This record gives sequence, structure tokens and C-alpha cells, in this order.
Amino acid sequence: MRRNPTEAERVLWPYLRNRRLNGYRFRRQHTVGQYIVDFACLDPKLAIELDGSQHLEHPQRDHRRDADLAASGFKTLHFTNHEVLSDTQTVLEVILRELEALR
Repeated sequence: MRRNPTEAERVLWPYLRNRRLNGYRFRRQHTVGQYIVDFACLDPKLAIELDGSQHLEHPQRDHRRDADLAASGFKTLHFTNHEVLSDTQTVLEVILRELEALR
């Protein structure tokens, strides 16, 4: 998955890597329990999932995944690929607000 990121992951990663978002350290395709999240900030525990159309078909899977991640202490934010591609700045602002709130 790291070698073949989605277009949305390719767009968002440069803003998150190397502590570029207000000094927060993110990991890409990080394992949390039995799941691999698109992006994770371990301090505070925030998982970011970029959702393509396949997520619309099985929302119960996402709810279960979010509950399991929450049991591991992670808050999960979901963004659609379209949101990332069309309004990256707003997505980054939402992520930063959530990080600050979790601190």
C-alpha cells in the first residue's frame, strides 16, 4: 500500500510528513491492532482515514473499525478522497483542530 498510494494519499502526505503540520509526527500506513490506518499520529492518538467509494458500500465495517480503534485509544477522522483533492486546506485545518483538542 505504501508503494501504491491513492491520489488523495499522495496529495495529503507531503503536508503531514516530517512534522510539517505544527510539529506533529505522522506515520503512513500504520498498523493499529488488526488494522492499517492511512495516517496515524501517535501523540496524541489520531487516525486519519481517506475514504473512497468502497466505503459507501459497507458503512458497518467502518463503524466496527472506528470502535476497535477507539478501544485502542485512537480517535478516527474520515475524509473522502474528493474532500482531500478539492479542499486540502480545510482538511488540514480540521486535522490540526482535532490534534489540538486531543492535547
